[in-house]
Amino acid sequence: MTDPRPLGADEAAFLAAVRSGDPARFARITERHRRELRVHCYRMLANYEDAQDLTQETFLRAWHKRESFKGHAALRTWLYRIATNACLDFLDKRNDRTPVPTGLPGPDSEVLYLQPYPDRMLPEDPQESVVARETIELAFIVAVQHLPPRQRAVFILRDVLGWPAPKAADALDLTAASVTSALQRARATMREQLPDRRLDWRRPATHELSNDERDVVQAYMDAHKRNDLAGLTSLLRDDLRFAMLPERGTSSATAKDAVDGWVSGGLFQPGHDDWRCTTTTVNRMPAAVLYLRTPEAPEHRLFAIAVLHVVDGKIAELTGFDATDKPWLGVPPTL
Repeated sequence: MTDPRPLGADEAAFLAAVRSGDPARFARITERHRRELRVHCYRMLANYEDAQDLTQETFLRAWHKRESFKGHAALRTWLYRIATNACLDFLDKRNDRTPVPTGLPGPDSEVLYLQPYPDRMLPEDPQESVVARETIELAFIVAVQHLPPRQRAVFILRDVLGWPAPKAADALDLTAASVTSALQRARATMREQLPDRRLDWRRPATHELSNDERDVVQAYMDAHKRNDLAGLTSLLRDDLRFAMLPERGTSSATAKDAVDGWVSGGLFQPGHDDWRCTTTTVNRMPAAVLYLRTPEAPEHRLFAIAVLHVVDGKIAELTGFDATDKPWLGVPPTL
């Protein structure tokens, strides 16, 4: 696997670490790539905890394969190759890592293993294509899961990371022609899966929340604190899509039907109407962290994270995640 570039300082330092046989020195050099490799694994797997595990597996494989690195490719390229193939091996062994039917009319399906990606764990360089908002939002991650694993890898390497076809082919032990064919099929599937309102994933990256998004997430939290069901209803589009993961049951509903469903499930009723909220961002999207205090509890306990997709000042998609027992989200368990 080669890149048309001279040996860089990173590669020279890595080769010296390999010759030394010092695992601590090896770890210091490879560690700087951890965050971007974890994002890469997350795009492949849609699950933050799996991505953590596979990133660690990448470093273990890299240590065992260290003698195979000759400096003909960038260290980063070599590590991405290992990470991609580690994810493909993982997917080969798991039959629970494919979307399942929603029960809704049409071809919709759910990704029950989807987890949010905390923005605080993204790579720090905002210019990196690896953190482009259009390629980390939940809808994009879900769409990628509809690709067969090898198509998925081709699509991410080519269209997200911008690798040329020969480089992607080398990483996956494929021909350039087969990579080009797989990419064409993957692009067709992605355009079917992504709603029309989504930006093209190959446009220049954006990172910041809009004023609309900030205003809507604040209004959403305020409505919870006041138990203002009319206010909450007014924030939702009538073609709202709602899911509470990892439970099965994505629904499309009018705003009124959605709120009525939450109320019939016990929320906003006496004993389940004392809310506190904070904001966060996951997957470069606005999110409300919801805390609920029940009569027997002395404090507000973490209830869920609601990730909002805002269109024209309204919530078009609301994805709720069980936030308990997930310290990597970086939110306190109580308020």
